[in-house]
Amino acid sequence: MGVAGPFPSYAARPPGPVMDRDEADRALARLGAEHEAIETSLLALQDHAGRRLLEGAELSGVTKERWTVTERSITLLWSYFEAYAGVLDEARRVRARRRHPNREDLATLTELLRGQGVTVAHGAAGHDPSVTGPARLSERFTLEELVSRMNGLYASALDMVVASDTVWSAMPARIDLLAAELRRTHSLAHSVGVRPGEHPSGDDLEAITEELATLRAQVISDPLAFWLPGPGSAAPGGGRPDTTRYDRAARALDEVRREVEAVLAVRQDAEQRLVHLRDVLSRADRTLAEARLARGEVLAKIAASEVPVVNGPPTALQERLAAASEYRRHARWHRLSPLLETLEREAEEELLRAREQLTAVTAPLAVRAELRGRLDAYRAKVARHGLAEDPVLIERYDAARRMLWSAPCDLRVAAQAVQRYQDAALELLGGGGAPGPQDRRGHGWDGPGS
Repeated sequence: MGVAGPFPSYAARPPGPVMDRDEADRALARLGAEHEAIETSLLALQDHAGRRLLEGAELSGVTKERWTVTERSITLLWSYFEAYAGVLDEARRVRARRRHPNREDLATLTELLRGQGVTVAHGAAGHDPSVTGPARLSERFTLEELVSRMNGLYASALDMVVASDTVWSAMPARIDLLAAELRRTHSLAHSVGVRPGEHPSGDDLEAITEELATLRAQVISDPLAFWLPGPGSAAPGGGRPDTTRYDRAARALDEVRREVEAVLAVRQDAEQRLVHLRDVLSRADRTLAEARLARGEVLAKIAASEVPVVNGPPTALQERLAAASEYRRHARWHRLSPLLETLEREAEEELLRAREQLTAVTAPLAVRAELRGRLDAYRAKVARHGLAEDPVLIERYDAARRMLWSAPCDLRVAAQAVQRYQDAALELLGGGGAPGPQDRRGHGWDGPGS
């Protein structure tokens, strides 16, 4: 059942001239309608689900304090309402004496309806200074003043009841849904070895479980501790539940769920990823073996070259790969998940380093091959022009060829010999022809050992 709004305001004028019969009748009709509206609001507050929950709950904190005051306010409201109803009944009796009231009747009606005709004895009403101000044995009100006092007490009581009911209606249900999701995640995590003390996410799950249990208990016992009043809102119940702690727990659970899903993904494709890792490390081994062979060849065939040392096979990665295989064999997915991610990254880096070492080691051989190619390219060019039998070219070609096809080869001297052959060829071709293939590094050798 809903709760009505504030009581209607009493619009009577202060005592003054005695009312005539029509004024008295209109005032009584207005007060009768006001009486019904007040009674409807009070009954609605009495039947409000939030009020019934507050009466039956084990309260604590700020909610307990405010409910103690609110209960007194509700009791006082009914006392005020009874006093109001008493004055209204008395005025109706006075008006019912005669069809045409005399001046004495009209004066009495004027005093009852406009004067301070309502007396409330606070001893009988359970007066509380925290509710109505300093203690008095009794108070006298006009009907307008009494309605204003009732409006204030009613708004305060309704605000407290509606706020508590809103928190209770929203928060426990959301917490229960999150707790159900937590239980499903916990079961899934346990199945893949994500347990407290063994995996950080297992510890996080325990912490979230404790937080949700504590949060639910506090929401039930002290809902107003989780209420944020609306800024600038004077309406009863204006505001919203404070879900800060709930939202934080929900985000933490999402992070754990993603971690568990990552572990599950590892369980599903672990073998494929392990096979890929073995392949990458095998290629790195083969590349390093090729680099070691190439280094021996370079040292034997190229003179005056500093050839970098080639690293050995990545034994540490192989050992960790063996550990990963053991984790898979014993279904320790929570340990396998981070290890696989690290191994995949480091294995690719190892293969890249092996390729870089092979390139560095074989650089002198590449330079020699480039010089050979340039020498043959110029020889073919001069042959097309019928100059291949020129004695100078033959001499310089033979000298360069002996250097490039003998071991060990001094690349610096060989490069100079090729350049001399190239210069002689260009001179015979007229000196104005376009130069042939050029060493990308320039005319001289500036590789290792230069």
